[in-house]
Amino acid sequence: MSDQQYTSAKNLLSQLPDEPGSVGLDLEADSLYRYSERICLVQVCYRDEVKLVDPLAEQSLKELIAWVGKSRIWMHGADYDMSLMLREWGLVPPVLYDTQIAAQLLGHERFGYASLVEQYFGVELSKSSQKADWGKRPLSSTMLEYAKNDVRYLLPLADAVEVKLKELGRYEWFLESCQASQDRVVSREAAPKESWRIGGSGKLSPSGLRYLKSLWEWRDGEAATWNRPSFMVATNKQLISWALDLVAGKRIAFPSKLRAYRLQRLMKVIAVSEEIEEREWPQKIRGERHRYDETFEARLKVLLGKRNAIGGELGIDPSVIGSRAVLEQVVRESAQPEEILLKWQRELLQF
Repeated sequence: MSDQQYTSAKNLLSQLPDEPGSVGLDLEADSLYRYSERICLVQVCYRDEVKLVDPLAEQSLKELIAWVGKSRIWMHGADYDMSLMLREWGLVPPVLYDTQIAAQLLGHERFGYASLVEQYFGVELSKSSQKADWGKRPLSSTMLEYAKNDVRYLLPLADAVEVKLKELGRYEWFLESCQASQDRVVSREAAPKESWRIGGSGKLSPSGLRYLKSLWEWRDGEAATWNRPSFMVATNKQLISWALDLVAGKRIAFPSKLRAYRLQRLMKVIAVSEEIEEREWPQKIRGERHRYDETFEARLKVLLGKRNAIGGELGIDPSVIGSRAVLEQVVRESAQPEEILLKWQRELLQF
């Protein structure tokens, strides 16, 4: 297998095969080190080749992006990569085959890329550069090797899982599941967001939510100015804790590492948020409440038992056939099976 350190996007495009599904792709970003994450490296594999494209050195990726927008590509665990492509490139491949989804449909309990490479090829991959800063230059030889290995076994793995899926009659399940995964990411990225409603915000009263929103906006502004991820300014857990303390009238024990100028701006933000009128406070998002219903519980138990038995027979995790949350909606009739279950899932569950 021949490798070069980098190739230009133009040279890469002149070499790529035309056969659908004959190219693998991976992306590396700097989300742990920058406020606005960037795609910092594009890894491509085809035939026996592994190529690296450096987006930070390219004058334009227009042609490469256009190619991605009309191609069938193999990736592994593509959820985050699709989000990256949508945010930065404005598109995702029209067809994206995901080896992680294939592994789940085949019943693999460990379906991470490194685990699958070890299972199928007996090769143990290093994870040393998993959290590396991909935005720095030059990249170390260790990082470059890690990046190449992220796609080096992708197409052989794709061939292996594809054969097994077809042997077991699950290939159509795979295609439908891959499309559904892509649709979910596209819908999620297009949906309006209240990013300040972080994990744990559901336990806050409207009074606490007004503080949280102000605290989150302060943190976001500080992170943007510093060009660092927001967790480096303050963690979500800290924001929730501060909001709770403010509602309770407690004195906040700010961390000593918080710079004086940041603390000064934070105190101004808190003072302003205290003046927000109650009618302008954010409201809690009310989830649908359900009383205990013996009939519902009995029906759900039967359906979960059926799902678990099918999963056992097929040798796959039952949640792949239908999560408990999804099946609860079906039993309550708050959603129709065709709205939240894929065709192959409905056929297995006989909906």
